[in-house]
Amino acid sequence: MNKGRLEAFSDGVIAIIITIMVLELKTPHGGTPADLKPLIPVALSYILSFVYVGIYWNNHHHMLHAVRQVRGSVLWANLHLLFWLSVIPFVTSWMGENHFSKWPVALYGVILLMNGAAYSILALLLVKQAGPQSTLAIAIGKDWKGKLSVIIYLVSVAVAFIEPAISLVLYTLVALMWIIPDRRIERVLLEKEDN
Repeated sequence: MNKGRLEAFSDGVIAIIITIMVLELKTPHGGTPADLKPLIPVALSYILSFVYVGIYWNNHHHMLHAVRQVRGSVLWANLHLLFWLSVIPFVTSWMGENHFSKWPVALYGVILLMNGAAYSILALLLVKQAGPQSTLAIAIGKDWKGKLSVIIYLVSVAVAFIEPAISLVLYTLVALMWIIPDRRIERVLLEKEDN
């Protein structure tokens, strides 16, 4: 089936996720800069989560650009990813409202881990559908960056119970690893266009 509906639906859900997150940013009572201080953890949580959702949207776009069609299993895998993305506003709010305490920071890591796993499942199904010599399969390769991300998430969840600040640094590190769109897919697509 055509991938257009999958892309449009995913874009809509991701837009709603971002909207829900921004609605959690409450206006402070008071008109001085000091009144903003209690909102700093909430704002920082929002920024980190906005970056993560943006990374998933961007890489999802690139990954689907490399395929022509999708099967039913891909639709379900995509819904699985969208489910875990939709939980990000909840953990973002919980983490910010509780000033990065250990349980919210740990759960945030679990949700990031589940998003990473869901994205990997979607990528594997797309590669399986397209074949081992497909543009997507060549671009993804062994996906060391994805595997490293999962390891960092696992470590971060455990570390959150000792020092949540270290977990936040590790979550930020993973985001920085992925903030540039997946150049592997872009590179392979450009090579194919040149040939």
